[in-house]
Amino acid sequence: MEKIKIGKPSSVKRRTNIVDKKEFAERKKMCMNALLNRPWISKEKDPQLYYWIKEQELEIRDWFMQYTGYSVIINRKLAKLDKAPVVAYSWMGFQEFREPLDYALFTYSLWFLENKTERDQFLLTSLVKEVRDYMSELGMEVDWKNYFHRLSMARALKKLKSLDILQAVDGQESNWALNEEKYNVLYECNSYSRYVLRNFPRELMSYTTMTDMSETQIYGDEADELIRRRRHHLYRRFLLEPIVLDNHWQDELFYFHGQRKNILTQLKTMFGLIGSRYREGLIFFEPELIADSELFPTLSSISDLTILICGAIRNDVMHGSFGMKVERDGTVRLTKGEIERILIRLKKDYGEYWINDYRKMNSSTLAEEVCCHLVEWGFGEWEDNNFFILNAAAGRFIAQYGALELE
Repeated sequence: MEKIKIGKPSSVKRRTNIVDKKEFAERKKMCMNALLNRPWISKEKDPQLYYWIKEQELEIRDWFMQYTGYSVIINRKLAKLDKAPVVAYSWMGFQEFREPLDYALFTYSLWFLENKTERDQFLLTSLVKEVRDYMSELGMEVDWKNYFHRLSMARALKKLKSLDILQAVDGQESNWALNEEKYNVLYECNSYSRYVLRNFPRELMSYTTMTDMSETQIYGDEADELIRRRRHHLYRRFLLEPIVLDNHWQDELFYFHGQRKNILTQLKTMFGLIGSRYREGLIFFEPELIADSELFPTLSSISDLTILICGAIRNDVMHGSFGMKVERDGTVRLTKGEIERILIRLKKDYGEYWINDYRKMNSSTLAEEVCCHLVEWGFGEWEDNNFFILNAAAGRFIAQYGALELE
Protein backbone atom coordinates (compact mmCIF):
# COMPACT_ATOMS: atom_id res chain seq x y z
CA MET A 1 0.00 0.00 0.00
CA GLU A 2 1.41 3.40 -1.04
CA LYS A 3 2.05 5.80 1.78
CA ILE A 4 0.46 9.21 1.62
CA LYS A 5 2.99 12.00 2.28
CA ILE A 6 1.70 14.86 4.36
CA GLY A 7 2.97 18.37 3.56
CA LYS A 8 4.63 17.57 0.27
CA PRO A 9 6.50 20.65 -1.01
CA SER A 10 4.80 22.35 -3.91
CA SER A 11 6.70 22.77 -7.16
CA VAL A 12 5.10 26.19 -7.69
CA LYS A 13 7.47 29.06 -6.94
CA ARG A 14 6.12 31.56 -4.46
CA ARG A 15 6.65 35.27 -4.91
CA THR A 16 6.69 38.09 -2.42
CA ASN A 17 5.53 41.66 -2.78
CA ILE A 18 7.92 42.93 -0.12
CA VAL A 19 9.83 46.00 -1.32
CA ASP A 20 13.27 46.79 0.07
CA LYS A 21 13.85 50.10 1.86
CA LYS A 22 15.82 51.70 -0.98
CA GLU A 23 13.14 50.99 -3.59
CA PHE A 24 10.41 52.11 -1.19
CA ALA A 25 12.24 55.42 -0.61
CA GLU A 26 12.58 55.96 -4.39
CA ARG A 27 8.88 55.29 -4.85
CA LYS A 28 8.08 57.84 -2.18
CA LYS A 29 10.20 60.50 -3.91
CA MET A 30 8.44 59.79 -7.21
CA CYS A 31 5.05 60.14 -5.53
CA MET A 32 5.98 63.38 -3.77
CA ASN A 33 7.39 64.97 -6.93
CA ALA A 34 4.42 63.89 -9.03
CA LEU A 35 1.93 65.35 -6.55
CA LEU A 36 3.91 68.59 -6.37
CA ASN A 37 4.36 69.10 -10.11
CA ARG A 38 1.30 67.58 -11.80
CA PRO A 39 -2.29 68.84 -11.63
CA TRP A 40 -3.21 65.35 -10.38
CA ILE A 41 -2.35 61.68 -10.82
CA SER A 42 -5.10 59.80 -12.60
CA LYS A 43 -5.84 56.19 -11.71
CA GLU A 44 -6.80 55.55 -15.33
CA LYS A 45 -3.70 57.11 -16.92
CA ASP A 46 -1.04 56.19 -14.30
CA PRO A 47 -2.39 53.34 -12.15
CA GLN A 48 0.99 52.26 -10.76
CA LEU A 49 1.87 55.71 -9.41
CA TYR A 50 -1.68 56.13 -8.11
CA TYR A 51 -1.46 52.89 -6.08
CA TRP A 52 2.01 53.79 -4.79
CA ILE A 53 0.51 57.01 -3.42
CA LYS A 54 -2.34 55.02 -1.87
CA GLU A 55 0.19 52.68 -0.20
CA GLN A 56 2.00 55.63 1.42
CA GLU A 57 -1.05 57.84 1.88
CA LEU A 58 -0.67 58.41 5.62
CA GLU A 59 2.99 59.47 5.51
CA ILE A 60 2.48 61.66 2.44
CA ARG A 61 -0.57 63.38 3.96
CA ASP A 62 1.19 64.00 7.27
CA TRP A 63 4.33 65.42 5.66
CA PHE A 64 2.56 67.89 3.40
CA MET A 65 0.25 69.01 6.20
CA GLN A 66 3.06 69.44 8.73
CA TYR A 67 5.59 71.20 6.50
CA THR A 68 3.51 73.03 3.88
CA GLY A 69 -0.08 73.17 5.11
CA TYR A 70 -1.22 71.50 1.89
CA SER A 71 -3.94 68.84 1.90
CA VAL A 72 -3.84 65.69 -0.23
CA ILE A 73 -7.02 64.57 -1.99
CA ILE A 74 -7.27 60.86 -2.80
CA ASN A 75 -10.39 59.19 -4.17
CA ARG A 76 -11.25 56.35 -6.52
CA LYS A 77 -10.36 58.47 -9.55
CA LEU A 78 -7.24 60.46 -8.72
CA ALA A 79 -4.70 61.73 -6.23
CA LYS A 80 -4.11 65.48 -6.00
CA LEU A 81 -2.13 67.91 -3.88
CA ASP A 82 -4.21 71.05 -3.21
CA LYS A 83 -1.46 73.65 -3.42
CA ALA A 84 -1.02 77.40 -3.77
CA PRO A 85 2.12 79.60 -3.93
CA VAL A 86 3.12 82.06 -1.22
CA VAL A 87 4.27 84.51 -3.90
CA ALA A 88 2.48 84.34 -7.25
CA TYR A 89 4.56 84.88 -10.41
CA SER A 90 3.35 85.30 -13.98
CA TRP A 91 5.10 82.11 -15.13
CA MET A 92 2.96 80.10 -12.70
CA GLY A 93 -0.07 80.61 -14.95
CA PHE A 94 -1.04 78.62 -18.03
CA GLN A 95 1.65 79.30 -20.61
CA GLU A 96 -0.86 78.70 -23.42
CA PHE A 97 -3.01 81.64 -22.33
CA ARG A 98 -2.39 85.10 -23.76
CA GLU A 99 -5.22 87.28 -22.43
CA PRO A 100 -7.09 87.67 -19.11
CA LEU A 101 -10.21 86.67 -21.03
CA ASP A 102 -8.66 83.19 -21.56
CA TYR A 103 -8.70 82.61 -17.79
CA ALA A 104 -12.23 84.00 -17.44
CA LEU A 105 -13.61 81.70 -20.13
CA PHE A 106 -11.70 78.75 -18.68
CA THR A 107 -13.30 79.40 -15.29
CA TYR A 108 -16.82 79.90 -16.63
CA SER A 109 -16.47 76.73 -18.69
CA LEU A 110 -15.81 74.92 -15.41
CA TRP A 111 -18.98 76.56 -14.08
CA PHE A 112 -20.88 75.13 -17.06
CA LEU A 113 -19.48 71.65 -16.38
CA GLU A 114 -20.63 71.64 -12.73
CA ASN A 115 -24.01 70.25 -13.73
CA LYS A 116 -22.54 67.63 -16.04
CA THR A 117 -21.72 64.06 -15.06
CA GLU A 118 -19.07 61.74 -16.42
CA ARG A 119 -19.63 60.72 -20.06
CA ASP A 120 -22.23 63.44 -20.61
CA GLN A 121 -22.02 64.89 -24.11
CA PHE A 122 -22.82 68.43 -25.24
CA LEU A 123 -22.26 70.75 -28.19
CA LEU A 124 -19.91 73.73 -28.15
CA THR A 125 -22.76 76.00 -29.23
CA SER A 126 -24.63 75.07 -26.04
CA LEU A 127 -21.60 75.86 -23.87
CA VAL A 128 -20.82 79.24 -25.43
CA LYS A 129 -24.47 80.33 -25.25
CA GLU A 130 -24.80 79.56 -21.54
CA VAL A 131 -21.40 81.07 -20.71
CA ARG A 132 -22.20 84.28 -22.62
CA ASP A 133 -25.62 84.63 -20.97
CA TYR A 134 -24.22 84.02 -17.48
CA MET A 135 -21.35 86.46 -17.96
CA SER A 136 -23.80 89.09 -19.25
CA GLU A 137 -25.84 88.73 -16.05
CA LEU A 138 -22.66 89.48 -14.09
CA GLY A 139 -21.91 92.57 -16.20
CA MET A 140 -19.21 91.00 -18.38
CA GLU A 141 -19.77 91.14 -22.11
CA VAL A 142 -18.41 88.57 -24.54
CA ASP A 143 -19.27 88.56 -28.26
CA TRP A 144 -18.84 85.37 -30.27
CA LYS A 145 -18.96 87.41 -33.46
CA ASN A 146 -15.61 88.81 -32.33
CA TYR A 147 -12.81 86.61 -33.71
CA PHE A 148 -10.47 87.34 -30.79
CA HIS A 149 -13.12 86.35 -28.25
CA ARG A 150 -13.55 83.05 -30.10
CA LEU A 151 -9.78 82.54 -30.05
CA SER A 152 -9.80 83.02 -26.27
CA MET A 153 -12.53 80.41 -25.91
CA ALA A 154 -10.62 78.04 -28.19
CA ARG A 155 -7.50 78.37 -26.00
CA ALA A 156 -9.58 77.74 -22.86
CA LEU A 157 -11.13 74.62 -24.39
CA LYS A 158 -7.75 73.30 -25.54
CA LYS A 159 -6.49 73.63 -21.98
CA LEU A 160 -9.51 71.75 -20.67
CA LYS A 161 -8.76 69.00 -23.17
CA SER A 162 -5.07 68.83 -22.21
CA LEU A 163 -6.14 68.36 -18.57
CA ASP A 164 -8.44 65.49 -19.67
CA ILE A 165 -11.46 67.38 -18.38
CA LEU A 166 -12.99 67.35 -21.84
CA GLN A 167 -12.65 65.07 -24.83
CA ALA A 168 -13.57 66.17 -28.34
CA VAL A 169 -15.75 63.43 -29.85
CA ASP A 170 -16.23 65.22 -33.16
CA GLY A 171 -14.80 68.48 -34.48
CA GLN A 172 -12.14 70.98 -33.40
CA GLU A 173 -12.57 74.28 -31.54
CA SER A 174 -9.93 75.87 -33.81
CA ASN A 175 -12.29 75.47 -36.78
CA TRP A 176 -15.11 77.00 -34.74
CA ALA A 177 -12.84 79.96 -33.95
CA LEU A 178 -12.37 80.53 -37.69
CA ASN A 179 -16.08 80.28 -38.50
CA GLU A 180 -18.54 79.96 -35.62
CA GLU A 181 -21.56 79.61 -37.92
CA LYS A 182 -20.14 76.80 -40.04
CA TYR A 183 -18.43 74.57 -37.47
CA ASN A 184 -19.46 72.94 -34.20
CA VAL A 185 -17.82 70.53 -31.75
CA LEU A 186 -19.21 67.60 -29.77
CA TYR A 187 -17.56 67.15 -26.36
CA GLU A 188 -17.67 64.45 -23.70
CA CYS A 189 -17.16 65.20 -19.99
CA ASN A 190 -14.84 63.65 -17.47
CA SER A 191 -15.21 63.88 -13.71
CA TYR A 192 -12.00 65.89 -13.16
CA SER A 193 -13.60 69.33 -13.61
CA ARG A 194 -14.58 69.65 -9.92
CA TYR A 195 -10.94 69.18 -8.83
CA VAL A 196 -9.37 71.98 -10.89
CA LEU A 197 -10.03 74.92 -8.57
CA ARG A 198 -8.39 74.77 -5.16
CA ASN A 199 -10.24 74.74 -1.85
CA PHE A 200 -10.14 77.86 0.31
CA PRO A 201 -10.11 77.70 4.12
CA ARG A 202 -12.86 80.31 4.39
CA GLU A 203 -15.64 81.91 2.35
CA LEU A 204 -14.23 83.30 -0.90
CA MET A 205 -16.03 86.66 -0.63
CA SER A 206 -14.36 87.31 2.75
CA TYR A 207 -10.94 87.83 1.12
CA THR A 208 -9.88 91.42 0.48
CA THR A 209 -6.35 91.00 -0.94
CA MET A 210 -4.60 88.54 -3.24
CA THR A 211 -1.99 87.93 -0.52
CA ASP A 212 -4.66 86.63 1.85
CA MET A 213 -5.82 84.19 -0.82
CA SER A 214 -2.40 82.52 -0.87
CA GLU A 215 -3.01 81.00 2.57
CA THR A 216 -4.09 77.36 2.63
CA GLN A 217 -5.02 77.35 6.32
CA ILE A 218 -6.36 79.74 8.95
CA TYR A 219 -3.64 80.61 11.47
CA GLY A 220 -4.14 81.95 14.95
CA ASP A 221 -2.22 84.71 16.74
CA GLU A 222 -0.49 82.42 19.25
CA ALA A 223 3.29 81.87 19.11
CA ASP A 224 2.90 78.24 18.00
CA GLU A 225 0.60 79.30 15.18
CA LEU A 226 3.08 81.93 13.96
CA ILE A 227 5.88 79.35 13.94
CA ARG A 228 3.67 76.92 12.00
CA ARG A 229 2.83 79.62 9.45
CA ARG A 230 6.51 80.49 8.97
CA ARG A 231 7.43 76.82 8.50
CA HIS A 232 4.72 76.41 5.88
CA HIS A 233 5.93 79.52 4.03
CA LEU A 234 9.53 78.30 4.03
CA TYR A 235 8.78 74.93 2.48
CA ARG A 236 6.14 76.21 0.08
CA ARG A 237 8.52 78.77 -1.40
CA PHE A 238 11.44 76.38 -1.73
CA LEU A 239 9.21 73.77 -3.37
CA LEU A 240 7.42 76.06 -5.83
CA GLU A 241 10.01 78.72 -6.69
CA PRO A 242 13.28 78.04 -8.56
CA ILE A 243 15.43 80.26 -6.32
CA VAL A 244 14.71 81.83 -2.93
CA LEU A 245 17.53 83.93 -1.49
CA ASP A 246 18.10 85.00 2.11
CA ASN A 247 17.04 88.57 1.40
CA HIS A 248 13.62 87.32 0.27
CA TRP A 249 12.59 86.30 3.78
CA GLN A 250 12.22 89.76 5.36
CA ASP A 251 10.53 89.30 8.78
CA GLU A 252 10.99 85.50 8.68
CA LEU A 253 14.78 85.65 8.24
CA PHE A 254 15.62 84.85 11.87
CA TYR A 255 13.38 81.78 11.88
CA PHE A 256 14.76 80.68 8.49
CA HIS A 257 18.39 80.64 9.69
CA GLY A 258 17.47 78.16 12.42
CA GLN A 259 15.80 75.83 9.92
CA ARG A 260 18.48 75.59 7.21
CA LYS A 261 19.81 72.15 8.14
CA ASN A 262 16.35 70.68 8.57
CA ILE A 263 15.19 72.08 5.21
CA LEU A 264 18.18 70.51 3.43
CA THR A 265 17.50 67.13 5.06
CA GLN A 266 13.75 67.11 4.50
CA LEU A 267 13.84 68.10 0.82
CA LYS A 268 16.57 65.57 0.09
CA THR A 269 14.76 62.74 1.89
CA MET A 270 11.30 63.41 0.53
CA PHE A 271 12.01 64.82 -2.95
CA GLY A 272 15.62 63.89 -3.72
CA LEU A 273 16.62 67.56 -4.10
CA ILE A 274 20.28 68.35 -3.46
CA GLY A 275 20.65 71.63 -1.62
CA SER A 276 23.81 73.67 -1.17
CA ARG A 277 24.51 76.58 1.13
CA TYR A 278 25.88 79.70 -0.52
CA ARG A 279 26.47 83.17 0.82
CA GLU A 280 23.27 84.39 -0.83
CA GLY A 281 21.11 81.52 0.43
CA LEU A 282 20.08 77.90 -0.15
CA ILE A 283 19.95 76.73 -3.75
CA PHE A 284 18.47 73.35 -4.68
CA PHE A 285 19.39 71.22 -7.67
CA GLU A 286 17.61 68.27 -9.26
CA PRO A 287 20.16 65.41 -9.54
CA GLU A 288 18.30 63.70 -12.39
CA LEU A 289 18.06 65.11 -15.91
CA ILE A 290 14.50 63.82 -16.24
CA ALA A 291 12.03 65.06 -13.65
CA ASP A 292 8.37 66.01 -13.25
CA SER A 293 9.38 69.63 -12.76
CA GLU A 294 10.78 71.88 -15.47
CA LEU A 295 14.54 72.25 -15.01
CA PHE A 296 17.02 75.00 -15.73
CA PRO A 297 18.60 75.17 -18.23
CA THR A 298 15.53 74.40 -20.30
CA LEU A 299 15.59 72.84 -23.75
CA SER A 300 14.91 76.28 -25.22
CA SER A 301 17.80 78.12 -26.87
CA ILE A 302 17.15 81.15 -24.67
CA SER A 303 18.55 79.18 -21.72
CA ASP A 304 21.84 78.74 -23.63
CA LEU A 305 22.10 82.49 -24.12
CA THR A 306 21.18 83.10 -20.49
CA ILE A 307 23.97 80.88 -19.16
CA LEU A 308 26.38 82.37 -21.70
CA ILE A 309 25.68 85.96 -20.63
CA CYS A 310 25.87 85.01 -16.94
CA GLY A 311 29.33 83.56 -17.58
CA ALA A 312 30.40 86.65 -19.49
CA ILE A 313 29.27 88.98 -16.68
CA ARG A 314 31.04 86.82 -14.12
CA ASN A 315 34.25 86.99 -16.17
CA ASP A 316 33.98 90.77 -16.57
CA VAL A 317 33.42 91.22 -12.83
CA MET A 318 36.39 89.00 -11.91
CA HIS A 319 38.71 90.95 -14.22
CA GLY A 320 37.23 94.36 -13.47
CA SER A 321 36.31 94.88 -17.10
CA PHE A 322 34.08 97.79 -18.15
CA GLY A 323 33.91 99.00 -14.56
CA MET A 324 31.66 96.15 -13.42
CA LYS A 325 31.63 95.42 -9.71
CA VAL A 326 29.76 93.29 -7.21
CA GLU A 327 27.64 94.97 -4.55
CA ARG A 328 27.93 93.95 -0.89
CA ASP A 329 24.92 91.62 -1.22
CA GLY A 330 26.49 89.83 -4.21
CA THR A 331 24.34 91.49 -6.87
CA VAL A 332 25.53 93.15 -10.07
CA ARG A 333 23.73 96.27 -11.26
CA LEU A 334 23.46 96.52 -15.04
CA THR A 335 21.87 98.92 -17.48
CA LYS A 336 19.98 97.57 -20.45
CA GLY A 337 22.67 99.11 -22.66
CA GLU A 338 25.38 97.11 -20.89
CA ILE A 339 23.41 93.89 -21.41
CA GLU A 340 23.02 94.73 -25.10
CA ARG A 341 26.75 95.40 -25.39
CA ILE A 342 27.58 92.00 -23.88
CA LEU A 343 25.15 90.28 -26.25
CA ILE A 344 26.69 92.02 -29.27
CA ARG A 345 30.10 90.79 -28.14
CA LEU A 346 28.82 87.25 -27.60
CA LYS A 347 27.07 87.27 -30.97
CA LYS A 348 30.34 88.19 -32.66
CA ASP A 349 32.17 85.33 -30.91
CA TYR A 350 29.48 82.62 -30.88
CA GLY A 351 26.72 83.74 -33.25
CA GLU A 352 27.34 80.78 -35.55
CA TYR A 353 25.98 78.49 -32.80
CA TRP A 354 22.78 80.49 -32.28
CA ILE A 355 19.45 79.73 -33.89
CA ASN A 356 18.53 81.91 -36.84
CA ASP A 357 15.90 83.91 -34.91
CA TYR A 358 18.44 85.10 -32.35
CA ARG A 359 21.09 85.89 -34.96
CA LYS A 360 18.65 88.16 -36.80
CA MET A 361 17.09 89.70 -33.68
CA ASN A 362 18.22 93.24 -32.79
CA SER A 363 20.19 93.61 -29.56
CA SER A 364 17.44 95.51 -27.71
CA THR A 365 14.77 92.81 -28.29
CA LEU A 366 17.24 90.03 -27.52
CA ALA A 367 18.24 91.73 -24.25
CA GLU A 368 14.57 91.88 -23.22
CA GLU A 369 14.14 88.16 -23.96
CA VAL A 370 17.23 87.22 -21.94
CA CYS A 371 16.21 89.42 -18.99
CA CYS A 372 12.70 87.96 -19.05
CA HIS A 373 14.18 84.45 -18.83
CA LEU A 374 16.45 85.53 -15.97
CA VAL A 375 13.47 86.95 -14.06
CA GLU A 376 11.39 83.80 -14.62
CA TRP A 377 14.11 81.60 -13.13
CA GLY A 378 14.82 83.89 -10.17
CA PHE A 379 18.25 85.11 -11.29
CA GLY A 380 17.40 88.78 -11.30
CA GLU A 381 14.79 91.52 -11.46
CA TRP A 382 14.27 94.99 -12.88
CA GLU A 383 14.97 97.73 -10.37
CA ASP A 384 13.25 100.24 -12.65
CA ASN A 385 13.03 100.85 -16.40
CA ASN A 386 16.78 101.41 -16.65
CA PHE A 387 18.58 99.04 -14.25
CA PHE A 388 18.56 95.25 -14.03
CA ILE A 389 19.74 93.62 -10.79
CA LEU A 390 21.47 90.28 -11.39
CA ASN A 391 21.66 88.31 -8.13
CA ALA A 392 24.57 86.20 -6.92
CA ALA A 393 22.87 82.89 -7.85
CA ALA A 394 23.42 83.72 -11.55
CA GLY A 395 27.16 83.55 -10.95
CA ARG A 396 26.85 79.84 -10.08
CA PHE A 397 26.31 78.99 -13.76
CA ILE A 398 28.91 79.21 -16.51
CA ALA A 399 29.09 77.67 -19.99
CA GLN A 400 31.04 77.96 -23.19
CA TYR A 401 30.82 76.64 -26.72
CA GLY A 402 33.47 74.30 -28.00
CA ALA A 403 34.19 71.11 -29.87
CA LEU A 404 33.37 67.88 -28.07
CA GLU A 405 35.22 64.70 -28.96
CA LEU A 406 33.17 61.55 -28.61
CA GLU A 407 34.93 58.25 -28.04
